[in-house]
Amino acid sequence: MRIGVPREIKDNEYRVGLTPESVRELVALGHRVLVETRAGVGVGADDADYRAAGAVVADAAEPVFAESELIVKVKEPLAPERARLRAGQAIFTYLHLAPDPQQARELVASGAIAIAYETVTSPAGGLPLLAPMSEVAGRMSIQVAAHFLERPHGGRGVLIPGATGVSPARILVLGAGVVGSNAARIAIGMGGEVVLLNRSPAPLPRLKAELGARLRTGISTAEAIAEQLRGADAVIGAALVPGALAPMLVTRAMLATMRPGAVLVDVSIDQGGCFETSRPTTHSDPAYVLDGIVHYCVANMPGAVPRTSTYALNNATLPFVIELAGRGVVEALLANEHLRNGLNVCRGAVTRPEVAQALGYPFTEPLRALRNAAP
Repeated sequence: MRIGVPREIKDNEYRVGLTPESVRELVALGHRVLVETRAGVGVGADDADYRAAGAVVADAAEPVFAESELIVKVKEPLAPERARLRAGQAIFTYLHLAPDPQQARELVASGAIAIAYETVTSPAGGLPLLAPMSEVAGRMSIQVAAHFLERPHGGRGVLIPGATGVSPARILVLGAGVVGSNAARIAIGMGGEVVLLNRSPAPLPRLKAELGARLRTGISTAEAIAEQLRGADAVIGAALVPGALAPMLVTRAMLATMRPGAVLVDVSIDQGGCFETSRPTTHSDPAYVLDGIVHYCVANMPGAVPRTSTYALNNATLPFVIELAGRGVVEALLANEHLRNGLNVCRGAVTRPEVAQALGYPFTEPLRALRNAAP
């Protein structure tokens, strides 16, 4: 199969869809990999590394899209990239379509087959291609909170571990999934006082046993969130409904009850955000202050640590890329229900129910869409 790896063009996005090591595996299996020049510079991989791995290096994005059957990326295709997609071509990347009607509309119009990392499942019921970046983002969220709690960055001037005779910062984590559990783990490691709220009690005993008495847990209700917000120095939004819009957990009215200079880190912003006052920001302009509260809502947080992120992501995605390339995209999706759960758009049909519901499209069963797409 002809596989294309374009350079990412989202603001300050330094990750790359395939590392040279992943390219070498694919080439050894007989596939042709076309990589845009400088695609891997952000992870320390230059064009010579890709050539040594067996890739062909293209001098621009156009031939990568034009000559490839399968495009492997990290972030959602932006408008110039969507314009290059063609009917029947497959793209494998993070999409986060529910809060992005323009992207969904253009992917539908393209006739492409769009497979989202974030909705591929595992036999155990997890999200194996979302988990690596959720781990990174959860760990980064506390670094970010610490940075923006500093007074020069608009925060309260609070150090997370406190100091002798001075209480540590109070960190509220909303959600006990991969993001939330990693945020809690790092915050406690830094010496913070952590409260973690989750809708289901199921993961809470395990986290309590792992992280000890410095972690307080509770059920996430509107009343519990409102109570904990009043004393929080930083709040980590880590709520997720796979493929759907994130639940709205903190309203604008609640900001008035918070301490001035408190920090909100909305890791759920890719799926629309879980704070009413969130809007996507970039690494170039990452934060804003609204009603006295600092908001950090960067939609590609792990892009700031691209080497760690890219290698963690490739560890998870490469087996699926190998399957797509080896079987052919349609046959692989028909054969593997977990990979098929990643199918969001197929030849003009929306095949993920949460996306269809959020954006007002008719929902088409993936198997039906794929059978219609089969040659």
